[in-house]
Amino acid sequence: MSVPSLPIGVVVVAFNSADVILGCVQSLLAQEGGAPAVIVVDNASTDDTVAVLRAWARETAIDLREFAAGDRPARDAAGAVTLVHSGANRGFAGGVNVGLAVLAAMPGIGHFWVLNPDAFADPGACRAIARAAATTPGYALMGGRVCYADPPHRVQIDGGRVSLWTGVSGNVNLGRPAADAVMPGGEDLDFITGASMVASRAFYETVGPMREDYFLYYEEADWALRRGAMPLVVAEGLVVYHHAGTSIGSPTLERLASPFSFWFKYHSRMLFIRRFNPIGLPVAMSYATVKAAQLLLKGAMPQAGALLRAVWGFGAPKSVRDRLSTEAQRIAFGRAYR
Repeated sequence: MSVPSLPIGVVVVAFNSADVILGCVQSLLAQEGGAPAVIVVDNASTDDTVAVLRAWARETAIDLREFAAGDRPARDAAGAVTLVHSGANRGFAGGVNVGLAVLAAMPGIGHFWVLNPDAFADPGACRAIARAAATTPGYALMGGRVCYADPPHRVQIDGGRVSLWTGVSGNVNLGRPAADAVMPGGEDLDFITGASMVASRAFYETVGPMREDYFLYYEEADWALRRGAMPLVVAEGLVVYHHAGTSIGSPTLERLASPFSFWFKYHSRMLFIRRFNPIGLPVAMSYATVKAAQLLLKGAMPQAGALLRAVWGFGAPKSVRDRLSTEAQRIAFGRAYR
């Protein structure tokens, strides 16, 4: 397969994504009108993610080029798929930033699409991005519709809103039938979900990369709130289907989030409030404590404990720490709130 010519590049951060990564990458290479540049950043997976990609590339004659983090392959040095080894589990933002730096070094790429590895794109997604970018060339971040992969007719998020007092974020149209849900306008949103988010080159060069001290959650809300006067855009026809939290245990319509997910979510929420509305921190902490009490009443003691430890600064429980390598723990827990 030849090197793509579209001005769109995609960053897919993979961590133990062997069961989903091919569905994601194949959906990108099958885009109508041509494939975007695809950058897969492997965050030091301990499963067969890298082996699966290599075997697939050999079997299908896909041009797969591999680089280490810090390398900046020119556009003509990239393959149909570029695999970048980050060297560590850097968290979501850390992995994204590795991929964004690669795309930024390719002058022909004007739109940087961040897509989760457990998502696959509708064939018309890239065309939708191009149409929306032509209509609003000065945009900051662009989103579309994210549906659950199962059931595929239910919306997971059509953009997000966040309170600067409680830190609570909300998914617009969560759980609604896709056929009935009305898409919001960009002016109605506070942020675009990191599961499928397009950044313009102008935004990236003006605001800079994502802040990495969140490790997981709230990175995209932070990024969006730093955009200044540059607008958020919702692209009609930009649709992806998301398996939702396959590696970290994020919640679904039927499943409560894991303690791992709870700890990082509330750790990042407190950091977000400290950064954007520090006088709201007592409100956010009180609200979160009530949430922990509700979890206890439901019998979800591990989740409640993880939440309280995150909110009140007691550090991650052992069950959360043990899911990360020593290097990943240094990255995730070695930074103080700032």
